[in-house]
Amino acid sequence: MKIHPLITTTDALADLCGRLAKSDFVTVDTEFMRENTYWPELCLVQIANTEEAAAVDPLAAGLDMTPLWDLLTDNEEVLKVFHAGGQDVEIVYNFTGRTPHPIFDTQIAMMAISQSEQIGYSNLVESWLGLTIDKGARFTDWSRRPLTERQIEYAIGDVTHLCKIFPKILARLKKTGRGAWLDQEMEKLADPENYRNEPNEAWERIKAPSRNAAVLGRLRALAAWREVEAQDKNIPRGRIARDETVADIASHPPKTQADLAKVRGLSAGWKDNEIGKRLMQTLADAQPLTDAEMPARAPRGAPLGKEGALVADLLKLLLKIRSREIDVAARLLARSDELEMLAAGVRKKLPILEGWRYEVFGHDALDLVEGKMAFAVVDGKLKMTHVDDEVEEPKGDTPDEAAA
Repeated sequence: MKIHPLITTTDALADLCGRLAKSDFVTVDTEFMRENTYWPELCLVQIANTEEAAAVDPLAAGLDMTPLWDLLTDNEEVLKVFHAGGQDVEIVYNFTGRTPHPIFDTQIAMMAISQSEQIGYSNLVESWLGLTIDKGARFTDWSRRPLTERQIEYAIGDVTHLCKIFPKILARLKKTGRGAWLDQEMEKLADPENYRNEPNEAWERIKAPSRNAAVLGRLRALAAWREVEAQDKNIPRGRIARDETVADIASHPPKTQADLAKVRGLSAGWKDNEIGKRLMQTLADAQPLTDAEMPARAPRGAPLGKEGALVADLLKLLLKIRSREIDVAARLLARSDELEMLAAGVRKKLPILEGWRYEVFGHDALDLVEGKMAFAVVDGKLKMTHVDDEVEEPKGDTPDEAAA
């Protein structure tokens, strides 16, 4: 495989992307920094096919990344392969408003062919290629220039190794016949809605302090205000105010700006500065949620008392047994909250009762809830067995006949 020097010009990038556009697939990875910013700072993009690989420097002066973004988001003929690619996809979306498509994530794929829940890249490489990755550059400052040869070599290795691993995983998927299982997961990963950042929806990520419409209205307004402030300053939202502080202010709003000095988690300077003034105006403008805007009551566990909780525990045990039997990660089959909802009597809009999940696991889970399955120990292993609808009467003399 040919490894190109670090790409820093638009012409070199366009030439590379023109060749890669003829590939069946490309492997992609990014290096970024986000500890001190709201928006991830893209520092490096690595891309490869089976013949060549390169690292692209998005911080290079005058470099236009358009050829790369077009390859990733507009070319439907080339499959884009990532490992644990959620944050990589987010970065592409932030730059383009689009997501890579079609897409394949080897971490998700491993869940369909093994019991690995979230296998890391180093373990993936060791498992499939028998290689140990040098982790020395793992926590490097990717924004610092110039990059060393060791850093570039380390970064490019992420995509060259993946080029060898992806065909092997694909072949295993074809043998198991589980490729179709992943279609929905990959489309979910590529769905732009997952990466759209709407300030007015930011409150939904904060643990609600109550179900009072006025409190929730203030929470929505404050969360949106914090999001805009953080975006404008390009700093983490927690540097404006932590979630607990936002929730506390929504529940117990200060009466005057001077009272902000008493709020735990806020700087005393907010009592008379501009950001404090904007916060107070946000509170003044906040409106209670309407009935239509109120969030639905989320089921907490199994609302059937102790018996329902026991049923949920049995479902989780069934999930472990089934994932072991078919060598699939339990997380791919079902989530704990879905099992609790099933135990609580919910039957609609549960992924485990739809499509391939129903065939593989949901059908038996439903039978267990309805008393049609039981646990048994076979050859020293715990398994599930179906219970006959009608119990056959034992043959032979009855106790009374035997006594006679």
